[in-house]
Amino acid sequence: MLDIQHLRSDIDALAERLARRGFVLDKATFQNLESERKTLQTRTQDLQASRNSLSKQVGMLKGRGEDAARVMAQVAELKSELEANEVRLGELLKELDAFLALLPNLPDESVPIGKSEADNVEVKCWGAPRVFDFAVKDHVDLGEALGQLDFATAAKIAGTRFSLMRGQLARLHRALAQFMLDTHTIEHDYLEVYAPYLVNAASLLGTGQLPKFEEDLFKILRADAEPLYLIPTAEVPVTNIVRGEILAADALPLKLVCHTPCFRSEAGSYGRDTRGMIRQHQFDKVELVQIVAPEASLAAHEELTGHAETILELLDLPYRRVTLCSGDMG
Repeated sequence: MLDIQHLRSDIDALAERLARRGFVLDKATFQNLESERKTLQTRTQDLQASRNSLSKQVGMLKGRGEDAARVMAQVAELKSELEANEVRLGELLKELDAFLALLPNLPDESVPIGKSEADNVEVKCWGAPRVFDFAVKDHVDLGEALGQLDFATAAKIAGTRFSLMRGQLARLHRALAQFMLDTHTIEHDYLEVYAPYLVNAASLLGTGQLPKFEEDLFKILRADAEPLYLIPTAEVPVTNIVRGEILAADALPLKLVCHTPCFRSEAGSYGRDTRGMIRQHQFDKVELVQIVAPEASLAAHEELTGHAETILELLDLPYRRVTLCSGDMG
């Protein structure tokens, strides 16, 4: 969530940076909420000061044995207005929090300006795709022919956008996760963590999935408690390990790796990428997270990206590293 002080101090500059990624900041709504908040807070402070002054008068009048009824009536009137102001102020603060929760992060100044993936910038290319002298089959044809990848049975069990793996393919799936975990913990000095697959709304708010992407989440309603959500990525529980905490500088960096299944409803992708293991409702992922001081974040991001690239290189898989332009950041 963006710091509200940025909006208060220079809303036009912030709006310009958000516009780079195609987001239109509703300045009028924010300014109206802020104006009412300031007015209410000023009036509340004045009322509290008046109440305190009148309360002292009541004490003095009673101490002298004089009638304090008129002043006590004034205190009661102030109390009523104060309570109404406090209620409205609480509502306003919630509205401001809801407004901030919908704002995306600001693009870094290094992000190239653009409108779509066509404007993304390739910064690195490793290896070259292999060329074959025969017609190449995709993973669906190969997996089904081997009897190891079964979408029909998965659909019978759970519906579309699921897959069932058998035999050597299921073993390969497990081995890849183990290989990544071992590489990152042994070679790259990450600490492995096992995290919950279900999280509360506060955790998803902390990583930005809520409120904007709620329709992409699987929500589990409970009669006796707040709802829980299946994680869309291990980033959610792992990042929230330090939510609400102040870490000592000498405790940083924290380098964490976590293997989990991930669950996504793909609500906005009906009819798209329906063939194969793309846009699945359930898939596994090994997530890397680093918690570092702000001034070390760019270096940490570069290191983390390099660790992910190491996996591809060890598997001899060609890849491109691409910097997303401002309009393709999501």
